Amino acid sequence: MQTALRKMGNSTGMILPQSILKEIGATSGAKMDVQVQDGKLIITPVVEAPRAGWADSAADVSAHQDRESEAWLSFGNADDADLTW
Repeated sequence: MQTALRKMGNSTGMILPQSILKEIGATSGAKMDVQVQDGKLIITPVVEAPRAGWADSAADVSAHQDRESEAWLSFGNADDADLTW
């Protein structure tokens, strides 16, 4: 398949047909990794871990707890079985 490079503002872009995007599992707006190997462009979808960064975010929240947050942590849940949800 051939496609043309097109001027897009100060950049240059390439239009990819929907069939190509579907074949590589990408959609419009997806992050792509672009590399040059042996004079060829290698374009692959970026696969991010769904929970990437959660542990760091939880540690940050924990490190910056205020007095009100600490009060909730000491709130017991022994009577939860008696509650109707």
